[in-house]
Amino acid sequence: MPLTILSQAQLRSLLLSLTREEIIELQHRLAESLREYSTGSQEHGCSSSYQPPRTAVTRANGCTTLFMPASTGHTIGMKLISLDDTDKAGCAVETGLEISENEKPSTRSRSRAGRGSMGSTSQSSDTDNHTIASSQDEDDGDSSNENDANGSSSGPSLRSSIYSGTVNQQPIPPNVSETLGAWPGAGTRDTSPQGSVTLLDEESLPFGLINAHELTPFRTALTALMLFNKRSRVRTLTVFGAGKQAYWHIRLALTLRGSEIKKVYIINRSFDRAARLLQDIYSSENASWRGDVKFSAVSSEFGDYTRIVGDAVNKADAIFCCTPSIQPLFPAGLLTSNEGRRKGRFVSAIGSYKAHMAELHPDILRDEVAVHTSHRRFRKHAKRSGVVVVDSLDAALKEAGELIQADVKPHQAVELGELLMVREASRQDTGGGDDTKSLREWLERGNVIYKSVGLGLMDLVTGGDLIQLARGRNLGTTVEEF
Repeated sequence: MPLTILSQAQLRSLLLSLTREEIIELQHRLAESLREYSTGSQEHGCSSSYQPPRTAVTRANGCTTLFMPASTGHTIGMKLISLDDTDKAGCAVETGLEISENEKPSTRSRSRAGRGSMGSTSQSSDTDNHTIASSQDEDDGDSSNENDANGSSSGPSLRSSIYSGTVNQQPIPPNVSETLGAWPGAGTRDTSPQGSVTLLDEESLPFGLINAHELTPFRTALTALMLFNKRSRVRTLTVFGAGKQAYWHIRLALTLRGSEIKKVYIINRSFDRAARLLQDIYSSENASWRGDVKFSAVSSEFGDYTRIVGDAVNKADAIFCCTPSIQPLFPAGLLTSNEGRRKGRFVSAIGSYKAHMAELHPDILRDEVAVHTSHRRFRKHAKRSGVVVVDSLDAALKEAGELIQADVKPHQAVELGELLMVREASRQDTGGGDDTKSLREWLERGNVIYKSVGLGLMDLVTGGDLIQLARGRNLGTTVEEF
């Protein structure tokens, strides 16, 4: 059995060469796997029944390594990623959140957007975080925002008197950290988790070994954009973070729907890192997917930061939160106020991964899952579902700080795979129906919040497809008889 090895540089080269059609096909295959994951049926190899729990080992030096196995029924794999997480030494096996049977709706009572609440069910086992990072630093350079819940800035305003922070095909200002180069500015370090994904076939023979540094953010963005693809209007994007997660969310969004997108706001604690991201985006080789989109870089170092962020969130059709922030990135009122509720937005939060972390204010989730009585419904307000969409119900309710702090219950969350199941069922229902129509309207124009903590299944499925693409392009290093 030949073994194909993709280094970090080789994988990045492959990902950058993907066409729009290839990205859509990767997304389609991943969607099918997530749909099988949420069925709970052992007839499907990707079902959560076949996903083993992960194991975490923290060494005495504070470095934590996660061992994350996964299975599709045809292939099996193991993802290992490590980072100095400054945790206590020891070994822990994640066994999953205990959800009582009376809290689990029947697998046949699927999402009912038209009835004010999207019912959810899951029998998923524990899954992997898509990142590990220190709560004091930035995951792969994505900055955690140090503003408080009211949006007041704690950073200096010196930079606002020097640069406007807006880059619309204009020269990027030179790198100047707030310590004038004496020490890297906040949000400037690349702290991406390091590791690999090993892939084995049905006979347990290794056929792929992939560096996980670029794979993790790519498959995370690929998954989040499944719901983004359904939106009827995506003219303005607001992105929190400037690392690899932010890059791939922006790149895939523009590749898939760039002809519709006019403006992208990049909000990062360090303006230097946001500027470097823009330098990359504006390089000549990215012209094909960048198009004529205008970009603005915003930093918490700006004196008028609160006003700018409020404007960016207000104008956004989609908000991508790509930081391991321990405090909300923007005030809840921007989305929960009477004015904020007039517009439906797609909000993807993929950065936080521990109970004390939160990119979104808990009030935003509480408002979303609340079942509003008729006298509180306003005709001009965007449709709200009563649920938060997650990748894995068990893992999200145990690991996602936003859901934990908002006290979201199992019946107030629905797995992405379940929505895909409903969509598949609606295709076979020629008569349609009010529920199907309401679900479609919510996904296209309503308020949709997606929270992801990551699944090892995502790495296994996408990684296997990328190995096949690499072989077709003669990329990577192949050991013929491993």
